[in-house]
Amino acid sequence: MKPIIEKLPLTEDTSFLAKTFSTPHFEVPWHQHIEYELILFTAGEGASFIGNYVGDFKKGDVFFLGSNLPHTFQKADRDLFTSAVVVQFKEDFWGPQFMQLPESRQLKNLFETSMHGLKINEKGRLLLAPMIQALENATGFDRIIGLCNCLLLIAQLQDYETLSTQEINAFNSKNKERIDKILQYTINYFQDPVTLEDVAKSVSMSVPAFCNYFKKCTKKTYIDFLNEVRVGYACKQLIDTQSNIASICYDSGFNTLANFNKQFLKVKRNTPSGYRKTFMNRALSAED
Repeated sequence: MKPIIEKLPLTEDTSFLAKTFSTPHFEVPWHQHIEYELILFTAGEGASFIGNYVGDFKKGDVFFLGSNLPHTFQKADRDLFTSAVVVQFKEDFWGPQFMQLPESRQLKNLFETSMHGLKINEKGRLLLAPMIQALENATGFDRIIGLCNCLLLIAQLQDYETLSTQEINAFNSKNKERIDKILQYTINYFQDPVTLEDVAKSVSMSVPAFCNYFKKCTKKTYIDFLNEVRVGYACKQLIDTQSNIASICYDSGFNTLANFNKQFLKVKRNTPSGYRKTFMNRALSAED
């Protein structure tokens, strides 16, 4: 399975994309593109997969994704209407020297951080939402100013959560196709019992060759990556549902509570119950 490489259209008088995509044109499988992406969800909800991060998205959420960061947003329900304002731009669309200017240092740092994927927190997204929507109808140099203001706001507030811990490497086309197939397989089956034999077979490799290949590409073992995806899904369930921890453990693909707690602590430096309690306390504080 070859990874989807998005090439969204530009008009002759625009240098970057700012456009609303709605069902059925919103639905895109696991994909990546060289452009940076700023996305505002205006309708719908579901699960977000960004690098090795698994979380959720809902109306009003804003994400900023770095160049070539694999991602997909899957609707909570097949028939759910979903819509988002998508802004895509290449790092050098304003000229090859712009990012080398000393005044662009803050922006350059933001771009480096965005390689992990950023989910903007409440204060930032409330300010950004009307600015992103305005980009779609802006014309002329106002478009450039508007985009710069969006990026400057994100960089200055630093009101965001970094998402993926996966390193982004430059792959040749053959390696790129293979690693994306592995990631897609993981997204599809992480809730099921996944063996190294299963995932190695999906890319026509022996288990030893697959393990060496994956470690070389991602700087981590496949089991570590699989556990990170499962823990990410568990975090979403801990926040969004009242399910008990045992149910979440098994629904996330873990086969024992002991291993679930061990892996959760390793990834999040917290226990599942502690993670849920911390989120609830923050939510209550925000209401006061």
